[in-house]
Amino acid sequence: MRTPHRLAAWLLGLCALALLAGCATGPRVSTEADPRADFSQYRTWAFYTPLALESQGYETATSEVAKAAIRAQMESRGYRYQAQDPDIWVNVNAYLQRRTDISSTPTVDYAYYYSYRGRGYVAVPYWNERTHVHRYTEGTMNVDIIDRQQNRLVWEGIAVGRVGRNTPAERDARINATLAEIFARYPHRVGG
Repeated sequence: MRTPHRLAAWLLGLCALALLAGCATGPRVSTEADPRADFSQYRTWAFYTPLALESQGYETATSEVAKAAIRAQMESRGYRYQAQDPDIWVNVNAYLQRRTDISSTPTVDYAYYYSYRGRGYVAVPYWNERTHVHRYTEGTMNVDIIDRQQNRLVWEGIAVGRVGRNTPAERDARINATLAEIFARYPHRVGG
């Protein structure tokens, strides 16, 4: 008698795990490094001015969180912040865009007709498509590393993902996590 309950519990657990795995997707992150760049020569950094995230000329709550996260990521890689004449500049940009997914699913329905010859009802299949429209907001965050001497982009990290309605604390955590994912692919550590 316990076997059906155990099997049901297993199936319920597997379904919950599959559901959590489907929800745990983060942003798609891609990076590109200049093959000619010598990352071992960079030791100091500063924010690019004006920062793309502050295009209106003033700091926002979002840009403040992003700058703090970038500072933590750069310092964890051994870089020293130097406002005047750094080796590299770091620029960050983020924007939101409304998107729409449209999908069609073929379906089969049946219509019933009375056949006078067969003296009964006959089911006749017909095919149609069911269209689903899903609107969502997609967020993109770019981090650029620029060689100051050459004024040349040497590394870029981009994260793209769906953005939901979040509280300020959840938004801050998401910004920190996204920047950590981007910098996880940064190719160099000072002294390493």
